[in-house]
Amino acid sequence: MTRSFRLAPSILSADFARLGEEVRAVQAAGADLIHFDVMDNHYVPNLTMGPMVCQAIRPHVSIPIDVHLMVRPVDRIIPDFARAGANLITFHPEASDHVDRTLQLIRDSGCKAGLVLNPATPLSHLDHVMDRLDIILLMSVNPGFGGQRFIDATLVKLRAVRARIDAHVAAGGQPIWLEVDGGVKGDNISAIAEAGADTFVAGSAVFGAPDADGGYRAVMQSLRAALAGR
Repeated sequence: MTRSFRLAPSILSADFARLGEEVRAVQAAGADLIHFDVMDNHYVPNLTMGPMVCQAIRPHVSIPIDVHLMVRPVDRIIPDFARAGANLITFHPEASDHVDRTLQLIRDSGCKAGLVLNPATPLSHLDHVMDRLDIILLMSVNPGFGGQRFIDATLVKLRAVRARIDAHVAAGGQPIWLEVDGGVKGDNISAIAEAGADTFVAGSAVFGAPDADGGYRAVMQSLRAALAGR
């Protein structure tokens, strides 16, 4: 079956002094989603941005905002992001005392829901919640900072998750996106897609290009070309 591919630039690598311009630029360059990394300096060793920033950029783009919560505890903040304009909200199972309840809270808040698995997080967290998932995000770096190198073992994990999703859909279940975040670049995105991913978070690969000369569009086109040529 032919899969559709989605590119989700992570604003963690954007110029925060001109964030509205940055998200407008990547949307114009062909982004499918805006990836929004939320870190609390507790679950991960970094502190980034909260619902107010999400609310601030929401009027600047019409594409979905994909909020990745790296916070613990997680339930308290979910309704705030839903009200701020998030469309998808993902979280780490280690950050929730009741994963099923948290997934339902996201859906009750009007957003698509998903789980995020770190490089060493076992796939068993997916066993009893596949029917509640709209997206599964595999981290291909250890979360906390942008610009890290892709962990190659993620390819094996991707194949295993793709097999789970395909079996779930074949049994009559809902479609589930398979997203990858960390070290995604033009030289590895084809292999990541071959392993089963359909949604790709790219931060420094996109925002590291100067946009004054159309750099964002050029990077996005090169990523899509690599996907098309796989």
